[in-house]
Amino acid sequence: KDFAQKEKKEMGKAKAVIVGGSIAGICCAHALIRAGWDVVVIEKTPQPPTGSPTGAGLGLDPFSQKIIQSWIQQPQLLQQTTLPLVIDQNQATDGETKVSRTLARDEHFNFRAAYWADLHSLLYDALPLDIVLWGYLFLSFSMCDDKSKVEVETKVLETGITINIVADLLIAADGCLSSIRQHFLPDLKLRYSGYCAWRGVLDFSNKKHSEAIINLKKVYPDLGKCLYFDLSSGTHSVFYELLNHRFNWIWYINQPEPSLKGNSVTMKVSENLVQNMHEESEKTWVPELVRVIKEIKEPFLNVIYDCDPLEQIFWDKVVLIGDAAHPTPPHGLRSTNMSILDAAVLGKCLEKWEMENLNSALEEYQSIRLPVTTKQVLYSRRLGRIKQGLSLSDYPSFDPKAASSEDCEELQQKNMPHFYDIPSILK
Repeated sequence: KDFAQKEKKEMGKAKAVIVGGSIAGICCAHALIRAGWDVVVIEKTPQPPTGSPTGAGLGLDPFSQKIIQSWIQQPQLLQQTTLPLVIDQNQATDGETKVSRTLARDEHFNFRAAYWADLHSLLYDALPLDIVLWGYLFLSFSMCDDKSKVEVETKVLETGITINIVADLLIAADGCLSSIRQHFLPDLKLRYSGYCAWRGVLDFSNKKHSEAIINLKKVYPDLGKCLYFDLSSGTHSVFYELLNHRFNWIWYINQPEPSLKGNSVTMKVSENLVQNMHEESEKTWVPELVRVIKEIKEPFLNVIYDCDPLEQIFWDKVVLIGDAAHPTPPHGLRSTNMSILDAAVLGKCLEKWEMENLNSALEEYQSIRLPVTTKQVLYSRRLGRIKQGLSLSDYPSFDPKAASSEDCEELQQKNMPHFYDIPSILK
């Protein structure tokens, strides 16, 4: 009944169905509402997430911060729910001696660290209440006979009822394993990176003054404002602080491709697997970091995939955004930032061309975003292989012990293509 009333109220407006209620989908909702569109987001999760079982920390670049602030009524909330990352530091740790040395340091980084669930809540709470349909499972879509509309079939998981939604545009924000992308590119395969990532968040709010935390901050003196990359032989870790006394930790380990079950790149881990990881951490990292790793209650394991860049990201009335458009490894801190920029550019293109020229709007969106995301995905892939000590066709395996200062400069985030660029349509 509520859905039907909303349909009636919004008749006459251009309408989009967004598949996926994660950050990419929520950002798209904001951008299209500002462009004057009616928006429905369908998400199979039964309710808004309050935690983040498969996500943890992320870094927001300066322009993404501005875009988010333009979408929310109280822009200061973004500053209040994140911490500064003004330093990008790459350092090397000798697994035997446990001595660390700085390889490269950028003190003009200007990112902010966010916890996934905090950022999602900030964006979701700023939307109208009836935009996201929680507990709605996307089933399929089809084009109407004259291709003027797209019809989306979805199931209400609580009741089992199937509902069809007719719209002017279908936006696939359904992640790196996108079923909508697979419809158009059935032979496209994700590329395994050669390594997996252990991840976890430690809440130390009850241990702020403990000896362990005091010693940790001696080893990592810029926690609270620094993004630490710690390189060792054939591996590297990432470590930084989040709001409310939490540490975000990631550790990349080279290994054969695991066998995944279900539609997720996150693996369930056994106690034995966690124990083995703890033992290996003792051989690699400084004792202060090992102690943090061991205290993380539920570490999880992500299998790292990317994808060779796509040649197109829209077909008729269907468009891809975020990880559905460009699965990317996490080393350039691009995944969330690319999703935010995708949404903002798509919204502006739709606003500029209006519904009568939808194809032109989607063509401009594709022409703006594809050249940028193509370079950023490939560079993120390259950066990951360098930091993992894996071979490249034009680059010898990176050895933190023997690397020159020029080699170390390559490790910095600011070398990412289009790092400082702002699309002209958003200026």
